[in-house]
Amino acid sequence: MSFITISALRSILGARAGRRASRTEGQRAGKTAGRTTGLRAGGLAAAVLVSLALLTPAAAQGGFDSWKRSFWREAHAAGISRRTYDQAMRGVTLDREVIAKTDNQAEFVRPVWDYLERVVSESRIENGREKLREYAPVLHQIERSFGVDREVVVAIWGMESAYGAVLDNHKIMKPVVRSLASLAYDGGRYKSFGRKQLIAAMKILQTGDVDARHMMGSWAGAMGHTQFIPTTYNAYAVDFDGDGKRNIWTSIPDALASTAAYLNSSGWEAGKTWGYEVKLPRGFDYSLGDTRRKRTLAQWSKLGVTRTEGRDFPRPSDEAFLFAPAGAKGPAFLMLKNFEVIKRYNNADSYALAVGHLADRLRGGDAFARDWPEGDRPLNDDERKSLQALLNRLGHEAGAVDGKIGNQTRAAIREYQRNSGMAPDGVASLSLLEMLQGG
Repeated sequence: MSFITISALRSILGARAGRRASRTEGQRAGKTAGRTTGLRAGGLAAAVLVSLALLTPAAAQGGFDSWKRSFWREAHAAGISRRTYDQAMRGVTLDREVIAKTDNQAEFVRPVWDYLERVVSESRIENGREKLREYAPVLHQIERSFGVDREVVVAIWGMESAYGAVLDNHKIMKPVVRSLASLAYDGGRYKSFGRKQLIAAMKILQTGDVDARHMMGSWAGAMGHTQFIPTTYNAYAVDFDGDGKRNIWTSIPDALASTAAYLNSSGWEAGKTWGYEVKLPRGFDYSLGDTRRKRTLAQWSKLGVTRTEGRDFPRPSDEAFLFAPAGAKGPAFLMLKNFEVIKRYNNADSYALAVGHLADRLRGGDAFARDWPEGDRPLNDDERKSLQALLNRLGHEAGAVDGKIGNQTRAAIREYQRNSGMAPDGVASLSLLEMLQGG
């Protein structure tokens, strides 16, 4: 049975609505026949919408079923048995919620301080300390086996699944095979990811560590207490409780040890921290943080950078780069190698900062010494373009008005800030845009 795509239907209905509106404007003087035609057109449009609602899911599922049959060749070439494939795909339907997730784009990026407030909450700190006490013996063994601090492992557990609480939320947890198959079939920019991870998920099923019914995860296929995607699971998951299976879904020792094994393999430096909150001297050159060039802590000290607590750096030869996400208005940090290792788990500065900070709070550390600029927020694309245009208009040469805040735009911002008596941190903030707009 043929069907009309949503985009085609919108075009048809849009054209009909436009013609109907024109006719109605010309016929309001009492042309009953025109009004009747409009009603019939409206009835037809409604009928088509009803038909679409009935036909589109079936048609989409038919296409998905055809894709499932064809994907067997790719899975077989990757070493998946026919039995594993059939068991994994049996009864799997297209998950439209997963497809919708791929198109969700927030208008604004969440400021790092909002993110930190949400994920490093007092309840998460308190619950994490309880988990440290509850699982102290196994965490001690994990720490000895992999050299990763127990607080860091538990912090990741808290970040990824709220210490397992998320796993009981059926609105969030989905069958991994169904999610990844949906992405592989119609996931847009996630399509290639979906295909690769689906094959990896089937390899997990083939080993017998878990069956498809119990292989639950996020909409993008992240699984278990510490949210491993299938390829990461295959490479780094370990059987730490000795039952013969790598079970990150219900075995907390396996899940936490797998996380430590992953960090260890990624280059974790045992006995070292992730970074230090620091105080920058008056008149500091913030361009030193733009390139993330590493210097030894001793070299940073010579530039006037000190720890906020007033203590010395324990290993002056360690190398670090400067990270000041809010510029002169917020905390600044010197980040060590372990910060970059945490980013192997999730390649976002805010995530790695949150994990490191949560780990410090779990071991009894304090909140950051410097407050965040709560009134500011990141700029959206149009605002960034407006900022660049205004800087160019004032002769500061921000470059192309493309909404991308690169080195040239940051240099232009610093030049404007110096001329205005501000700390030249090069941060494209809302307050800066408002100042430029105000002349």
